[in-house]
Amino acid sequence: MKQLVYISTSRSEVPSLTEVESILSASRRNNARDGLTGLLIVGGRRFLQALEGPEAQLSAAYARIKRDPRHFALVELSRKPITKASFPDWAMGYEAGRGDLAELVYQLTSMIDEPSLQAQLRGFAQLHSKAA
Repeated sequence: MKQLVYISTSRSEVPSLTEVESILSASRRNNARDGLTGLLIVGGRRFLQALEGPEAQLSAAYARIKRDPRHFALVELSRKPITKASFPDWAMGYEAGRGDLAELVYQLTSMIDEPSLQAQLRGFAQLHSKAA
């Protein structure tokens, strides 16, 4: 099993709720089919996503994501083997930068055992909370 964390930028100034819901719907459907789990955080124009699951399915999902014209400037932050899923019950958990993004992400990530993944997700939320 592998875990992938990446960041990208929306081509839209601020992605609409409809656009984000479309992404989530497709992600949840594909992830359930492929045995992937993860979390998507949206802050302004930036997307931060953690995906985990079997290596072949993870690589195929990331290849699809890279071809998606709704965003650009994808940067792979980490890709590593894991023994335990951080998001075992989420085909795709989601949080948007509404309200206190840092607090919401802090709560969402409190069950994650891996300190470096917690720090990546919480750092993103802190940065985008201040920018909002």
